[in-house]
Formats: sequence, structure tokens, C-alpha cells
Amino acid sequence: MVVRIRLARFGCKNRPFYRVLAADSRSPRDGKHLEVLGYYNPLPGQDGGKRMGLNFDRVKYWLSVGAQPSDPVQRILFRAGVLPPPPMLAMAHKGGPRETRPVDPLTGRFATPKELNNSDQSTSSESAENKSEG
Repeated sequence: MVVRIRLARFGCKNRPFYRVLAADSRSPRDGKHLEVLGYYNPLPGQDGGKRMGLNFDRVKYWLSVGAQPSDPVQRILFRAGVLPPPPMLAMAHKGGPRETRPVDPLTGRFATPKELNNSDQSTSSESAENKSEG
């Protein structure tokens, strides 16, 4: 039996609310679970922030016995400071060249500015022009 830490959806239409659960990977999303570990509300509150509450002791226990977090739960646990950041690279549009610069997981923006890459290319093109002239 593989245990997954995942989200179960509650709430009504267009107003999602999630519980963080430890569940068997074969059980349905909103079905049987082993333990409720916390909650996550993706809609901003009056203060403008997303609300979440986790029982960190139980989450650490389930991770220590081999439970695998799903991708959304992995991002939530990273923001809570329980897990290290997941490796992420920005992807360009489908079929286009892939972007190899790392992405900051908190903001979703590139960790290194693109101007550095453009300036490197412009200096190499200038040196190529100088070689062709001389």
C-alpha cells in the first residue's frame, strides 16, 4: 500500500476548499483516507492571503514512514517550510526552445535575469563582426 499526501476537494462550485489528507493511492480523491493533516483555502481572505493550516508533527511522521506528497501538496509543504524547494525549470511555449534558467518557486519568475544572456550574445556577435572586418 502506497500512502500519498494529497488534497481532497470540498466547498461548492467556484469556491474550492481543500483538506490535506494521508490516503492510500488507490482510493478516490474524496474517498476513504487514513488521516486528515490540515486544510488549504486557495481563495484569498480579507487580508489578501491564502489560508492554510497543517499539523506539522503528523506531516513529518507520514513523510518519515515513506508517504509521497502530490505535486500541489509538495508546493504547499515547501511554502510552509517543511520540504526543500522542488527542482523547476521554466518551459517555453510548446514546440519552442526550452528555457534553461531556473525559476524562483515563490514568485514564479526567473532567478537570473535574461539581460545577462542577451549581453553575452551581443558581445560574441560584436567579436564575430570584428573578425569578419579584419
